[in-house]
Amino acid sequence: MIGYGFMGAAHSQAWRTAPRVFDLPRDVEMAVIVGRNQEAVADAAAKWGWQESATDWRDIVTRDDIDIVDIVTPGHSHHEIAIAALKAGKHVLCEKPLANSGEDADAMAEAARESSAKAMLGFTYRRVPALTRARDLIAEGKVGNVQQVRAAYRQDWLVDPEAPLSWRLQKDLAGHGALGDIGAHAIDLVQFLTGLSVTKVSGVIDTIVKERPVETERVGIAGKGGDEKAPVTVDDVAIFTGRLENGALAAFEATRFATGRKNELSVEISGDKGAIAFNLESLNELHVYDLTADELGQGFTRVLVTEPGHPYLEGWWPTGHMLGYEHAFSHQVKDFVDAIANDTIPTPTFDDGVQVQRVLDAVEASSDDDSRWVQI
Repeated sequence: MIGYGFMGAAHSQAWRTAPRVFDLPRDVEMAVIVGRNQEAVADAAAKWGWQESATDWRDIVTRDDIDIVDIVTPGHSHHEIAIAALKAGKHVLCEKPLANSGEDADAMAEAARESSAKAMLGFTYRRVPALTRARDLIAEGKVGNVQQVRAAYRQDWLVDPEAPLSWRLQKDLAGHGALGDIGAHAIDLVQFLTGLSVTKVSGVIDTIVKERPVETERVGIAGKGGDEKAPVTVDDVAIFTGRLENGALAAFEATRFATGRKNELSVEISGDKGAIAFNLESLNELHVYDLTADELGQGFTRVLVTEPGHPYLEGWWPTGHMLGYEHAFSHQVKDFVDAIANDTIPTPTFDDGVQVQRVLDAVEASSDDDSRWVQI
């Protein structure tokens, strides 16, 4: 695994847990974790159960004893690491978004197509059981023809203007701000749930707090520190409209300034036969509306997605015993290892990541040009 921050913890938990919950077709060994800070990455290895730590990913991706490279670094480094690993014949799991630019994303997708190894992108919310179930219901025709979609990812961790600058707020490291970091999830979920691609967008992005205090060690800006501030070079909020390939409109929002919203990813799919709604803050629940039911009994029905027959639930707890945020990462490991063992194509693919990247870039271009419609 390359990287050891927040996503490093989530992925480590998943690699450690998945083999103990699911009957994986291959044994998994957590061989080595890589980071630039030797002491910090060694501490991470000891805490999370990795056999060793290292500081140069280039040495690791060519090792004969390594089969899978899991990339959890900031977006600017995905391109170089993933392509090197794929060329070395390693299977690659890469955190989203795929890259910081369309050009880099295209190169990664091409490398994945040319490699004999498997490549999968980490849009992990696809593997929340309730969302996987929602996808299945929509594919079965539960909502009928999709007519309108609403999707939003709202957080509030940047409301305080004194919150320090981090790599997520620097365009050269993160690519996009709220748009790419959390908006990418909303875009991918809409396309995953409906099976429909976003074909064009019109929107606006904004940076509400233009500069923030610098933490020199974290951000790496030479000569800065103390009371110094540096510019925020990405967006804080993005609001845009998308047209789906069947003609339906989708409304999107991605913000880090939704005061009181800690991690609210919500999506509602409306069709001519019904509707399905989900909110990550109640991640074990779906709300399903059946327009074909008797009118006296119509209304959204709360479905608790904890039954053994629901997606991924066979390995976990008795009915009604809830799952949490970290479980989807274990499901991601399960699906990736299954695909490797069974020689199938794991999803989402790097090509799926390219599609999302094109939407992100189009939203930014639209905002720069007075919110005009931009074709994907």
